[in-house]
Amino acid sequence: MKNVKFLFFAAVVIFSLMFISACTEEQAGEDVQVNAREIHDRILTVDTHCDTPMNMVRGEYDMGERHESGRRGGKIDLPRMKEGGLDAEFFAAFVGQGDLTSDGYAKAKKRADSLIDAVQKMCRDYPDLVELATIPEDAYRLEKAGKRAAFIGMENGYPIGKDLTLVKYFFDRGVRYITLCHGSDNDICDSSTDRRYPEDNGLSEFGEKVVSECNRLGIMVDVSHISDKSFFDVLAATEAPVIASHSSVRALCDHPRNLSDDMLLALKENGGVIQICLVSSFVKKAKPNPERTEALTALREKYKALQDSENEELRNKMYEEYGAIMEKYPMELATVSDLVDHIDHVVSLIGVDHVGIGTDFDGGGGIDGCNDVSEMPNITRELLRRGYSEEDIRKIWGANVMRVFKQVRDAAQ
Repeated sequence: MKNVKFLFFAAVVIFSLMFISACTEEQAGEDVQVNAREIHDRILTVDTHCDTPMNMVRGEYDMGERHESGRRGGKIDLPRMKEGGLDAEFFAAFVGQGDLTSDGYAKAKKRADSLIDAVQKMCRDYPDLVELATIPEDAYRLEKAGKRAAFIGMENGYPIGKDLTLVKYFFDRGVRYITLCHGSDNDICDSSTDRRYPEDNGLSEFGEKVVSECNRLGIMVDVSHISDKSFFDVLAATEAPVIASHSSVRALCDHPRNLSDDMLLALKENGGVIQICLVSSFVKKAKPNPERTEALTALREKYKALQDSENEELRNKMYEEYGAIMEKYPMELATVSDLVDHIDHVVSLIGVDHVGIGTDFDGGGGIDGCNDVSEMPNITRELLRRGYSEEDIRKIWGANVMRVFKQVRDAAQ
């Protein structure tokens, strides 16, 4: 009988301890969630790359309305920026790479201008919600005023063509970083993907002048998309820190768009910052899907010349077909935890002062747990869960890139 009573007593104790432990874990989880949101709202949060202007120029995408994320739904609008606690966004004027001809340059410039126009129109349409920003201090001022800060970056230096004076032209239009190239080589430098020639020729002589002009004006030089040799050539040429506006870590996901450890160490010496990208295939290797690959390859071939086209109806058709392919052959997305693994790697290798976040929303960005701008606090939550301090999180979410921005501006002055 004593044994029976003892066993009963022991079972009660064990059950009670398990219950208390479960409650404690649940309470701890709730505390992290509450603290994460409080921290997220206290600090300046900056995303250094989205392609949402491509949605704006189509005409029917109203940035003042809340959209549902999904096929053609878009991942960023002003209501969801407020929901997700995002204070500042670098809206990209993205121009795909076309022919290196006078006609190609003219079309590229016209396209870049139309995207810049769209960002400026958004600011005019919703002056109580968002304001065009051109200096780091604007972001902090607008955060205090409860408004979003709209910075402009230019993705691909192709619209510059061979005309160095256009660097200042785009600076005067509000552009504050230039991604030197995109998916193919241009007159400035070679790309990390789809080279015109097998050999990596790096930064051209004209490209050196572009970097120097960016330094003179106070435009951040963006090394995302550029080849490895181009990257090291840029660091040798620049007199100011650089950014990788939307790249991840090659050691964790072997993709040419990501930065190797040698590149990260060089970036630290330069004083620059890597903004970890939310494109799932740059965060974690996707499982092979031959049918999807074949369909996407065929789509690229079908619309190969579209980057120079001014036909928005044709562009819309391409996006519809792309969405249908991804719906038919869905990818298993990387997670927020996978993303923070990349941040961990950068912090352990070169320190917390050299990492940030560049989502590439509306340009392929989106992971499980952060698939649009409203879910951004989930990244803060994971950082806090892993033991990052509020000061660390403040640096990652905006202070690091604003520090680089200030240094670039000060070097120009």
